[in-house]
Amino acid sequence: MKHTTMFFLLLMGGCLMAQANSDRSPNDKKGQVTVQGCVSRSSGDYILMQFDPGDSYVLQSVSGIKLDNYLGEEVRVIGNESPTLSDTSDAGRSAPSTTIMVNSISIASRECRS
Repeated sequence: MKHTTMFFLLLMGGCLMAQANSDRSPNDKKGQVTVQGCVSRSSGDYILMQFDPGDSYVLQSVSGIKLDNYLGEEVRVIGNESPTLSDTSDAGRSAPSTTIMVNSISIASRECRS
């Protein structure tokens, strides 16, 4: 009985861990993340602002993706995370600490929700 209970608890713990990481795509195994939010521009950088949980990321294009085509739109971005090197700050707001090297971008909505 103890073994069955322990197995059940471990199984449930694994399920809860999987749910906690559900914001990440299955591509994480390859070092990729998928995030969704609105594209804006600040101090020369393209910024992706998420609504919930309210995170922001600096976007860097790879493969010639033109990020200015997505300004003001809600997008889904797939890319690799790396620490942000730029010194982006906007009127006292803290700069995004993570850069996403954008491998793929698609429009989720033509307008950003507020």
